[in-house]
Amino acid sequence: MTIREFGFDDAEFEARTAKMQAVMREKKLDAVFLTTEPNIRYYTGYYTQFWESPTRPWFLIIPTEGKPIAVIPGIGASGMAATWIDDIRTWSSPAPEDDGISLVAGVLNALPTKYGRVGATLGLQSYLRMPTTDYLNLSTRLQGKEFVDIALEMHRLRSVKSPAEIAKIRKACVITNNAFDRIPLHARVGQTERDICRQMRIDMLEDGAEFVKYLISGSGPDGYDSIIMGPTSRNIERGDVLIIDVGCVYDGYFSDFDRNFAFGECSVETKKAYECVYEATSAGFAAAHPGATTTDIYNAMWAVMEAGGALGNEVGRLGHGLGSQLTEWPSNTATDNTPLVPGMVITLEPGMTYAKGKDMVHEEDIVITEDGAEWLTRRASEQITIIT
Repeated sequence: MTIREFGFDDAEFEARTAKMQAVMREKKLDAVFLTTEPNIRYYTGYYTQFWESPTRPWFLIIPTEGKPIAVIPGIGASGMAATWIDDIRTWSSPAPEDDGISLVAGVLNALPTKYGRVGATLGLQSYLRMPTTDYLNLSTRLQGKEFVDIALEMHRLRSVKSPAEIAKIRKACVITNNAFDRIPLHARVGQTERDICRQMRIDMLEDGAEFVKYLISGSGPDGYDSIIMGPTSRNIERGDVLIIDVGCVYDGYFSDFDRNFAFGECSVETKKAYECVYEATSAGFAAAHPGATTTDIYNAMWAVMEAGGALGNEVGRLGHGLGSQLTEWPSNTATDNTPLVPGMVITLEPGMTYAKGKDMVHEEDIVITEDGAEWLTRRASEQITIIT
């Protein structure tokens, strides 16, 4: 099968829409109403940086048969026309008095009413990208229909990636791996976290990354206590440990994994903590296969860390789904229990507090296959990398 380097064939979107329409029949829905960039892009291929502007709302309606219907601001009409979508309704936006609501209501009310239910992402790990007052207004304009939550159904559909999607995530991982490999070549004591991360960003962009939307770091004497706040202007000193966690984007799809580095020297305690979380990723990988669950992965990784002296885990989960968003459903937790199926791309992210004020987190990306799992990342070294 030939896979396009950029974008997708129309058949990809046809298959996605058909799967959603099968869910609609099962859940007794007359239509599905979407408002967010990841969901609209998933069914249309409409890919633009203009989503960074919060001014205008965008809508997509999936009927029980046929192609989705786009209801979008006029500024996006030519871009949407370049996708496989051919029913495009527009208005001049911004128009606070009626920003597309009458158009959306007209489309929804014109569709056949069999069940009186319109699916929308209202619940788990979701939101509506439109003013709340407009959503409430739209709700009152529906004739014989009401909105119902389909967030979980949407997550389930998007969690299983096609070969074309997996190829893009794999490429993002290669770019990120290459940049991590260069860290010991340019990172030195005396530099700041910002210095080191800036060069890594440059390396990824030069290697083909579309964007580097997520690049954080944390550092401290022989350890770190935060994995979400940097990069900062803190100068790296001898004996410091630095974590860098990166999500680079290739054709709309993310990588998401980290690496740890020690400068000059590293205590035995920290080395053991690193080896423990490395071993935990091995255990998580072994537990990742069709028929198992995200909780099986969690339990396998946590058992290794608990045996290794973990004092706790402040992250709250040990990995998550990955795709056109940096973090997607599901989560590897003690209670998630999502069944694993071939095509799911997830991260293995064991993290533990191993001493007061010291955390150790390690992350890799994998895809579930028919008979197990496959690494999408080139694994980190078995021992922490020491930069001299």
